[in-house]
Amino acid sequence: MIPGPFLLYLGHSDDAVGIKTSRGVAAFRPDECVGEWRHDDCPLTLGLPRMDAAQGRAAGANTLILGIANAGGKMGDALIRDALSAIATGMHVASGLHQRLRDVPEIADAARQAGVQLFDVRDPPANLPVGNGKKRAGNRLLTVGTDCSVGKMYSTLALQRTMVARGITADFRATGQTGILIAGSGVPVDAVVADFISGAIETITPARSDDGWDLIEGQGSLFHPSFAGVSTGLLHGAQPRAIVMCHDPAREHMRGLPHYAVPGIAECIAANLSVARLTSPDVQAVGIALNTVKLPEDEARRLCAQTADAHGLPCTDPYRFGADPIIDWMQTCFDTSTSPMTVSA
Repeated sequence: MIPGPFLLYLGHSDDAVGIKTSRGVAAFRPDECVGEWRHDDCPLTLGLPRMDAAQGRAAGANTLILGIANAGGKMGDALIRDALSAIATGMHVASGLHQRLRDVPEIADAARQAGVQLFDVRDPPANLPVGNGKKRAGNRLLTVGTDCSVGKMYSTLALQRTMVARGITADFRATGQTGILIAGSGVPVDAVVADFISGAIETITPARSDDGWDLIEGQGSLFHPSFAGVSTGLLHGAQPRAIVMCHDPAREHMRGLPHYAVPGIAECIAANLSVARLTSPDVQAVGIALNTVKLPEDEARRLCAQTADAHGLPCTDPYRFGADPIIDWMQTCFDTSTSPMTVSA
């Protein structure tokens, strides 16, 4: 486990989507976050006290979380300097970037000398198996998306928390750096060699004999030319009984690809069900999760209702408005007499 409390790094970021890791940790582990470190040219905020490394350490932070993302996951000179400043105060450093902390000589040397730890969250476990597609027991739900960064992790965590609050056994299975930092475990599937992606998901969602659910955080999109491979491996490895389609209605084009349009929700649901049926022939779509953060509440609620009517599925913003409509639909879809959604005692 990465030692808390945390100081969340925003640095020089000006991309609201690019700080999703820091934002996610602040949203789902607020009691562990003492502040945010952002420079004067950063227009973004998480609403936390602003502080630098020394101030964060004085406030009790044990770990600096480099919760930013950029194309290629590289560490720039400014980020390296800030990581070194945090290490000099005695803080550990955690990162979900593709470039590993341990592979930056000055960071590795400074950590060694200071006696602090480096946590490279995007390190996949060793000896992952190749997926075998064998039918395994248990209930699994996978969130999927029309694009990258549309709220799959938020939706999965919201579903899990609502299920638990309603007495339903449910476990969150993290597949990205932010989810792993929140849950404390998981597998970063976008760092797994392609042949082992489905096997990695089989590993973190083994057969279960109870009536509970594994809720698996989705990644990428089948319609994103850069990341469709990860999405495919997840669909096959998850063997989902249910999928929830996540969508950002304010998205004008595929993230990072202005020459690619965002697919329609119905088209995307059909494609994901088709791919999932290779290993889970009876998979069902059970809801649509909209990321309405950019919309006023009345417009967001109206859009959810219109989307539900258009697709014949419950639609909500699970983080903003709650996940109950989707869970209610699941209880209708799945025979509760055979207990897949039976409420725990």
